[in-house]
Amino acid sequence: MIKKILVPTDFSSQAESALKVAAQIAKKNDCQIYLLHILEMPVHLVDLMSSGASAPAPEAIFFMKQTHKKFEEVLASDYLQGLEIFETVSFEDVLHGIMDSCKKNDIDMIIMGSHGSSGFEELFIGSNAEKVVRTSEKPVLVIKEDCDIFSVNDLVYATNFDDEDKPSLIAASEFAKQLNAKLHLVWINTANSFKTTSETEEKMNLMISGLPIENYSLNIYNDINVEKGILNFANSVNAGLIGISTHGRKGLSHFINGSLGEDVVNHAKRPVLTFKI
Repeated sequence: MIKKILVPTDFSSQAESALKVAAQIAKKNDCQIYLLHILEMPVHLVDLMSSGASAPAPEAIFFMKQTHKKFEEVLASDYLQGLEIFETVSFEDVLHGIMDSCKKNDIDMIIMGSHGSSGFEELFIGSNAEKVVRTSEKPVLVIKEDCDIFSVNDLVYATNFDDEDKPSLIAASEFAKQLNAKLHLVWINTANSFKTTSETEEKMNLMISGLPIENYSLNIYNDINVEKGILNFANSVNAGLIGISTHGRKGLSHFINGSLGEDVVNHAKRPVLTFKI
């Protein structure tokens, strides 16, 4: 059950889109929202703040006041009225700030905005959303476009129907239930890993047997590769949300093998929800 949502914000339009979605989920499920801003300051000021100095430098005080002013402007938004929201600031880099905030506040889900990345930026830098998806132990919901009304009738969850994916599938099913959405489980069939229909259906039924999931459909979709298959199938059912699990590869392994979850997050126009295996 989702009760605590972390929303990282840089006060951009993408971050506001994520906060709007978090607000709608929070109102439906009586959740708390932790609004996190990563305060980027010169290194010497960060060192001074972390040292516990009794008298912070005037520059640090200025940055903090500016941040608090932005928080107040955001919290005055109509769509946040009536919600329990905690404002928090981190002086770490984006990734460590988000991960530490999750641990400190016992967060259940991260909701963040992203505009994605492409070309050389995607290869060598990657978006902050990708980095969080790769690292987070908590589910991450990535929002790409403005969502004044976050209404999801159909949630596509792509899976290989292996036992290791059971916990993520159950979590996706619970989230779909919270949204009152139908869950579409899909196996993407490709030439490189082709399986017959009967073989796939047998694996599907074996995996979901006994699982506490309801209001779902089982689907086989053929495509050139898995990523295109997920995106195209989601388009075919007009899904409001795509769900996928990720192994969160790091370092050289990530560079060589890539991560399907990150690729889908990066290229999908729809919101994407990822779960760590």
